[in-house]
Order: sequence, then structure tokens, then C-alpha cells
Amino acid sequence: MKEPAKRISTKALRVWRISGVISSVFLWLLLIGASVAIFMNQWPLWIFFILVAVGVAEVLIVVVILPNMRWKRWRYEVREREIELQRGVFIVRRTLIPMTRVQHVDTKQGPLLRKYGLGAIHISTAATIHEIPAVEIEEAEEMRKVIAALARVEEDV
Repeated sequence: MKEPAKRISTKALRVWRISGVISSVFLWLLLIGASVAIFMNQWPLWIFFILVAVGVAEVLIVVVILPNMRWKRWRYEVREREIELQRGVFIVRRTLIPMTRVQHVDTKQGPLLRKYGLGAIHISTAATIHEIPAVEIEEAEEMRKVIAALARVEEDV
């Protein structure tokens, strides 16, 4: 079975990297606090070096590696009878959402997405909410209307 045709915006890479930096700041604050405790209590210096290595590894993974891997895997396609999503870094998940199951569709923008002209599409079914992250906002709004119209047509059948 072939992959869904559409990709999310390349701007998602910047948004995910900035989010990674923000989350890394909190980890580094904890590491700095732990380092102060290490020096004040005169614990072995190797503990400090391990903490620094963990912090650097976390930044590399969260800011550099994972955003690229996420973007390469994220694909979606809206068809007349279903929506197909493909995502995952190490485990690739593919989801088919029948239009008959779609209850409503939302577009959302946080501050980072708004800054880069992106939006996330949330597709609600009775069981769960599926998200297509980081789509150009114009495309997200258009897709929201298309999915809502297709879901309505499917209900009428």
C-alpha cells in the first residue's frame, strides 16, 4: 500500500526545534541546580560530567534529530471516503479515519504556529481526536471545510 501523498509544511521543523529548545531549557535548569548541589557537597566530579553529557545528548536528540525524523514520516491524505494519516519516528503508525466517523473538525494555532503561518487540524471521532500538525493555515482552513463537507455528505447517505 502506498504512502499518503501530502506532507506537512517544512516550517514544522522550525516550530518543533523551537519547542525542543524551550523544553531543553527546563532540563538545563534542573541540571544546573544538580551541578550546584554537586559542587556544594563536594561529590565526585564525574557525576557533573555525566549530567552535562545527558544534557547535550538531550538537546541533540530533541532539537536536531527528532524534528527531521518526525517530518520525514508525517504524511496525510484526505480522500472522498476517508482520511489517511502516517506518522511515527521509530514505529510508523498508519490510520484510516472513515468520513462516516468524523464528528467535527477544528483548526488550532498556538503562538509558535501562528508566528510561522501554520495551523493544526483536529479531527474528532466518537473514540478519539486525530491531529495533522503544522499545515499552512490557508490549507488547514480549506481542508477543514472540505472534511466537514465530505463528512456531512457521508452522513446523508
